[in-house]
Amino acid sequence: MDTSDTRLQERYGAPRLSARRVGVSALVAVGVVAAVWLAWVTLAYSAPDVRSKLVGWDIADDRTATAVLNVSIDPGVVATCRVRAVSEDHSVVGEVGFELDGDDFDGTGRIEQVVRTERRATALESLGCTTPGQPRPR
Repeated sequence: MDTSDTRLQERYGAPRLSARRVGVSALVAVGVVAAVWLAWVTLAYSAPDVRSKLVGWDIADDRTATAVLNVSIDPGVVATCRVRAVSEDHSVVGEVGFELDGDDFDGTGRIEQVVRTERRATALESLGCTTPGQPRPR
């Protein structure tokens, strides 16, 4: 700094940060925090421990239905899955919860689960599978 700049600062004071510069800095900081949060959420939920999909069902009689699920589960994981039977008027007529152990099969498999019903079911739906580390059913 030369002496003329020093004399100007002594006379008028040092220049202040402009409101625009402060606003841009705050916006950049918020953007960085949002990007880190989005990356964390994407990584945390992109590879669940267990996934299930209802691929078919069979209504055997007025008291029994069988759900056919494709399940993908990591080794060493124990999952709880639920299947629901509904009647023609969309009321729930049966529901079953069952556990799967990832060590019992090679990671992906077809599972048939029997659902006992109060009366004749017309459809089955998978409510998904959860693990202790994955509370959202998949």
